[in-house]
Amino acid sequence: MKLAPRNPRGDVEFSADFYLLKPVDPRRGNGRVFYEVGNRGGKSMLATFQKATGSPDPATEAEFGDGALMRQGFTLLWMGWQWDVPERAGTMRMQMPIARPEPGRGTTENGRRITGLVRGNFILNEKSPTAPVADRNHQAYAPIDPQSAESVMTVRDDPIAKGTIIPRSKWRFIDEGKTGMVALDGGFEPGRIYDVVYRTADPRVVGVGLAGTRDLVSFFKNDTSAENPMPGLKHAIGWGVSQSGRFLRHFLYQGFNEDEQGRRVFDGVFDQVGGAGRGSFNHRFGQASRDALQFFNILFPVDLFPFSDGPATDPETGITDSLLARAEKTNTAPKIFHLLTNSEYFNRAGSLVHTDPTGTKDADLPPNTRIYMIASAPHGPGPFPPASNRGGGMVGRAALNPLNYSPATRALFRALDRWVADDVAPPPSACPRIADGTLTSPDRAGWPAIPGYQLPQQPLRAFHLNFGPDWSKGIVSVEPPEIGKPFVVSVPAVDADGNVRAGIRLPDITVPLATQAGWNYRDASIGAPDRLAGEIGSYIPFARTRADRERTGDPRLSIDERYRNRDEYVGRFAAATLDLVAKGYVLSEDVADLLKHAQEHYDWATQPRGTAQK
Repeated sequence: MKLAPRNPRGDVEFSADFYLLKPVDPRRGNGRVFYEVGNRGGKSMLATFQKATGSPDPATEAEFGDGALMRQGFTLLWMGWQWDVPERAGTMRMQMPIARPEPGRGTTENGRRITGLVRGNFILNEKSPTAPVADRNHQAYAPIDPQSAESVMTVRDDPIAKGTIIPRSKWRFIDEGKTGMVALDGGFEPGRIYDVVYRTADPRVVGVGLAGTRDLVSFFKNDTSAENPMPGLKHAIGWGVSQSGRFLRHFLYQGFNEDEQGRRVFDGVFDQVGGAGRGSFNHRFGQASRDALQFFNILFPVDLFPFSDGPATDPETGITDSLLARAEKTNTAPKIFHLLTNSEYFNRAGSLVHTDPTGTKDADLPPNTRIYMIASAPHGPGPFPPASNRGGGMVGRAALNPLNYSPATRALFRALDRWVADDVAPPPSACPRIADGTLTSPDRAGWPAIPGYQLPQQPLRAFHLNFGPDWSKGIVSVEPPEIGKPFVVSVPAVDADGNVRAGIRLPDITVPLATQAGWNYRDASIGAPDRLAGEIGSYIPFARTRADRERTGDPRLSIDERYRNRDEYVGRFAAATLDLVAKGYVLSEDVADLLKHAQEHYDWATQPRGTAQK
């Protein structure tokens, strides 16, 4: 933070939205704070762990849910950590200082400002005369000169192809760049990859999001003054989903799990569906919302070596590193759960979390790491009944996958909490492996010949990327980056139904009514139908009868060929559920909900297809 402005005490100042739920009687607390790194300013903890209806500012009984965490005595904590999330009621944000050329008290000399390159990247789902420069309607860095001839817009169709330059006279920033929108004569075509590279100024010190998280959690654990609203907390567990899972991976890699007094910050970290990446969380002009998918947010600094918790060697550079290298050196490494779904293997280079960078052998995991994969699950579940193919701003070829893996998430959190608080060993890692053939290349995964569908043969590839000679200092000077050799990614092998063989197989997969997957192809209506539709999953139902499947050439057994009736189906589903309870992957209190779902799912799946799909 050398270029951050300082107050008279020499400190860097910033502020953030803050939200705390704590026991009214501190004596009834369990001594543990559960911190959620909010995904793009949101709150998901209550929905996931207390079965609440989602709300950015919970107030009603339904918005607090069943109170499971509260009854256990947890202190629940949130804080904003991004400056650029849209300003909406209940959204958690952070006000970040602007870096200046010289240290001081927020002043500049002779009006000088720090400048640099920013790249906007977008793929639209319908033709439009305008498009946003920033990701997901976040706030954009404004161009210094909206008319500059040095600003460049390109278009391409393949993620690693060189873009074709669009003449400067054909496109423009709207409203002098203040709205973060650009316009193109003739409009932007759906399903094509557009980049806008321009020069901007006044970077926020985005790394204070990491530092602020460290300091806040450390304060709750260690401060004994009257300013601490919940003194006496002994342990802290951090949880992040997707973007915020990557935030926690970045947090660990850059050594932020050690506070300024050398103490451990998080005792447990739950990285849910963060995949193999980190993100733009601590570099100049970083866009924290940007991720990296097979066909969205192309070539941002996300999937960068190292990927695994234990030491690995980059075959190109010869560098040996690990996600926990700094934490291990300072004895501040937490106990870690990495939770993956089928989606992360196609869109988030997930296999690199537990293989070496060459993709030829399984990685050795540190004793404080567990990796779990939810078989056939999507990044985030779609609605039930699974009739819609629209979700997350995407339109997929197949219906959305409704596989709800929150019961497994709740059980795993219980296991992590016991590991942290009582040193009770959690269930062993459960993920596909190269050694037993359950992790392999797409062409060897065993996909059945389902009419109209094939396993994607080109999942997201993680590349060596060159952002310029000063990238080690967090400065981008080559944009888009130069593309080097790829790392080798693999995908989970599937069974005769197309469902994933390894990992935690929830009852919907053990006792199936459909092929369920973490990927979906873009529908032809939004362009690029051979590419993946973001992170939405697929639900490809089984035929109801043998005659139905033979008529379409479907090799998968029909529902009638698998189960005599509803009772047999529900009975087998119940047995599979109880098996997961015994293994620690489902809580006993979730069994009734799962059995209710089994009945509803069977009834829906066995309706005449025209009725079921309405």
